[in-house]
Amino acid sequence: MSGHSKWSQIKRQKGITDARRGQLFTKLTREIIVAGREGGANPENNFRLKLAVQKARDNSMPSENIERAIKRGSGEIGASDLAEIRLEGYGPNGVAVLVQALSDNRNRTIQDIRRHFTRHGGNLGEDGCVSWLFENRGVIIVESDSSDAEKIALQAIDAGAEDVRTGKGYIEIYTQPQDLEKVRQAIGANRPVLSAELSLVPKTTILLDEDKTVQTLGFLDQLEEMDDVQHVFSNIDFSEATLEKLRHET
Repeated sequence: MSGHSKWSQIKRQKGITDARRGQLFTKLTREIIVAGREGGANPENNFRLKLAVQKARDNSMPSENIERAIKRGSGEIGASDLAEIRLEGYGPNGVAVLVQALSDNRNRTIQDIRRHFTRHGGNLGEDGCVSWLFENRGVIIVESDSSDAEKIALQAIDAGAEDVRTGKGYIEIYTQPQDLEKVRQAIGANRPVLSAELSLVPKTTILLDEDKTVQTLGFLDQLEEMDDVQHVFSNIDFSEATLEKLRHET
């Protein structure tokens, strides 16, 4: 599990403020709109939309907001001019970073992201400069304590999971993209699933010490909080000792 993923779980466990939740709902709405625009308004025939809707529900987004976003994506209540943007490069301390954004002003968004990289000692690169370090995977997060971890792992593998990794209070399950929904349903039949989504998972990670970890996570957090940024993927990693310290300080 990459350090960025570990950090995301800490933030999930601690919850988010109302302001951050409003920002999250905006990002979820945009994902639903674009998914519906690209693949149609029926989630059963549009896997990307199905995942976006489920993620919105996992985050307690109101049903009327979800329905309105689907209608906007289909053009029923207005057209969407959001463009998909994918950028990649290196952040502070040589960490590889992939950014997925949705924007109605492509040039502005690229400039804002480029400035953020530069301000923190990183730089954007050409297409493909770091994407080869990542692979598409389905990622499922399930709450767990040590008593049921082995049972969940075996159940996930029986359902088709490729890998299972255990963290403090949760289990992260990796699948091939096409197996994500099947494994989710198998796991979700017996226990709550915190999240299930397609992700870019690093093939290898870069291990940082505590000071560099704090610096790099600050850069990644600020990047994720930018209005047009939907997802940020990185290959940062850090020790369990650093993880525990961050858990208690945050």
